[in-house]
Amino acid sequence: MKQQTKLTQKQEHQAEHKTQSNTAREFANSEELLRFDALQTTVPPEIARRLQKSLAHIPPPRPWWKNLFRG
Repeated sequence: MKQQTKLTQKQEHQAEHKTQSNTAREFANSEELLRFDALQTTVPPEIARRLQKSLAHIPPPRPWWKNLFRG
């Protein structure tokens, strides 16, 4: 009888753990969803390399005060 109780308790614990990991998540907005997804998704190395190469050619933004005074 004790063995059956231990077994069912263990099964209940495993089932509870599975349901906790599969619970639905709610996000306040789409940006929060995208940030969460970005943390869960790994970028393939080839894509990361191409992105870094593309970003290297973008000039830095102008300071706001230069835009204000047209300098």
